[in-house]
Amino acid sequence: MRELIRIAGYLGPYRRDAIMGVILVIFECSFEMVIPALMADIIDVGVATRDVSFIMRQGAYMAVCALLALATGLIYARFAARAAYGLGARLRAAEYECVQDYSFANLDRFDASSLVTRMTTDVTVIQNALNAGFRPMVRGPVMLAMGLGFAIFLNARLAIVFLCVAPVMALGMAAIVRHVGPLYGVLQQTVDKLNNVVQEMLTAVRAVKAYVRGDYECEQFRKVNEGLAKTSERTFRLAVLNMPVLYTSMYTATTLIMWFGGQMILSGSLQVGELTGFLSYVLQILNSLIMISNVFLLLTRSLASVHRICEVLDEHVDLASPLDALTEVHDGSIVFEDVSFKYRADAQEHVLEHIELAIPAGSTVGILGGTGSGKTTLVQLVPRLYDATEGRVLVGGEDVRRYDLAALRDAVSIVLQQNVLFSGTVRDNLRWGAPKATTEELLDACRAARVDEFLDRLPGGLDYDVGQGGVNVSGGQKQRLCIARALLKHPKIIIFDDSTSAVDMATEADIRRSLAALTGVTKLIIAQRVNSVMDADMIVVLDEGHVHAVGTHDELLAHDEIYREIYESQVHTVQEGGER
Repeated sequence: MRELIRIAGYLGPYRRDAIMGVILVIFECSFEMVIPALMADIIDVGVATRDVSFIMRQGAYMAVCALLALATGLIYARFAARAAYGLGARLRAAEYECVQDYSFANLDRFDASSLVTRMTTDVTVIQNALNAGFRPMVRGPVMLAMGLGFAIFLNARLAIVFLCVAPVMALGMAAIVRHVGPLYGVLQQTVDKLNNVVQEMLTAVRAVKAYVRGDYECEQFRKVNEGLAKTSERTFRLAVLNMPVLYTSMYTATTLIMWFGGQMILSGSLQVGELTGFLSYVLQILNSLIMISNVFLLLTRSLASVHRICEVLDEHVDLASPLDALTEVHDGSIVFEDVSFKYRADAQEHVLEHIELAIPAGSTVGILGGTGSGKTTLVQLVPRLYDATEGRVLVGGEDVRRYDLAALRDAVSIVLQQNVLFSGTVRDNLRWGAPKATTEELLDACRAARVDEFLDRLPGGLDYDVGQGGVNVSGGQKQRLCIARALLKHPKIIIFDDSTSAVDMATEADIRRSLAALTGVTKLIIAQRVNSVMDADMIVVLDEGHVHAVGTHDELLAHDEIYREIYESQVHTVQEGGER
C-alpha cells in the first residue's frame, strides 16, 4: 500500500483530473441506479392501472437518466486518459532522472535490460491499469453500496439470499488473487530476460554475423521466448478462473432470487415490478463485483510493476555532493592515502589495497599492470565514479568527497576503455566536451587528437552523422574522436584508459606529442604498451591491486623485474615482427 501511495504521488498536476474522474463516475452510477426504481414503478403503477401518461413520464425520466449517465461517462473518459498517460509520462521521467544520478555502483545493481523494462513495460502496465481500471475501481464499490441499499430498500428478505452467495464468491476471488499475485512478478522478470537477449544480440550483431552464430542466437531467443510464453500461460490460466467463479455465483444468486421471489409473488407479499427492479439491482451488484474482481487482478499485476519501479526510485545513490561542497578544483595534483577499494561491501577481497601514491600537478603518469591488476579501478576513483572503501583520494589538495560532483568531474576528463559515441554528428559528439565550443576550437581539438587525418574524408566533415554508438567509423577513429572530446573540456586532469590501443604507433606518437604540449594538465595514461608511457614523468606498476613499483622508465628498467619483463617481451616481439 505504501508503494501505491508513493506512485500515486507522481500524479502531480494530473491529480485534479483523477478527482474529477471519481466524481463523474459517482454521478454516472447514481443516474444508472435510479433507472430500475423507475422501471419498477412503470410495471407496478403504470401498467397495473393502465396509466399511459404515468408510463410516458417515467419513461422520459429513465431516458434523461440514461443520457446523463452516458454524458458523464464520456466526459470521465477524457479525465481518466489524461490522468493515466500523465502519470505514465511523469513516472518514466522520474526513473530516467534517478538513473542519471546513479553512481557506477548503483548501476552495477541493475541490468541495462531490466532498467529498460522498468521504464517501458512496467510503466505501461501501471498506465493501462489506471486507464482501464480506474472506472471499475470507483464504479464497482459505488454500485455495490448503492445496489445493496436499493435492494434492501425494495425487499430486505430477498436481499438475504444475495448476502449468502456473496461471501462464497469473495472467498473464491481471494484465493485466485493470492495465487496469481506472485506469478506477475515472475512474469516481469521473464520480460527482463527477453529484453536482455534482444539487447545483447542487437549490440553485438556484427560479431554474431562474423562468427556465424545466428542459429545459436535464434536458439537462445527461442528458449527465453518460450519461457515467457509458458510463464504467461501459467499466470493467465489462473487469472481467468475469476470469470467462472463470478458467473457461477451470479447465476446461482439470480436463480435463487427468482425462485424465492416467485414464491413471494404467489403468496401476495411481493409485486412483479418489485421483483423486476430487485433483479436489476442484483445484476448491478454482481456486475460491480465482476468489476472489482477484474480491478484486483489488474492491481495484482500492477503491484509487481509498482514494486519494480519503486526499487529504481528508492535506490539509495551512493555518491552525492556534500552540503558545503567545494565548487573549484585548484590544480591537478592527485594523492592516494592508504586507499583500498572493493566493488561490493560483502566482497571478500579488495580490488585495490593500501595504495599510497602522490602525483604532482601537471605531470604525466603512466600506469602499467597485468589484466585485473586494478588499473581502471584506480583512475575511476579520481573523478569519484566510485568512492574509496578505505583511505582518501585527494585532488587539488582536497578530499574528493568534499567537492561538488559536477565541479569535480568538469575538472577531470576521462577517455573510457570502452569508447562511446552517441547518435548525431561529429560536431554534436565533440560538443559533449564543451557545449559552446566554436568550430575553430573543435578543429583545434581534432588536430591534437589526429582526427583531422580522416575528418576531411567523412562526407560533411564535422556534420557527418556517426550513427548510434559510432557504428560507421573504425575503432581507431572512434578513439581519436573520444580523445578530442576530452581535450575540449580543458580539464586540470585528463585520464586515458588504454585509449590509443586501436591506433597505429605513428599516430599514437603524434597524439603523445600533442599531449606533451599541454601545460598545467595532469595526464594519467593506462597502457598495455611500454612505448606509450616510457617518456612519462612517472610510471606506476600495479600488481594484483598493489603498487608494485614507481619510477621513471630508466629507473624501473634498471631495478624492477616485472617492468623489465614487460619491456623485454614487447621489444622482443617487435624485433621478431621486424625480422619476419
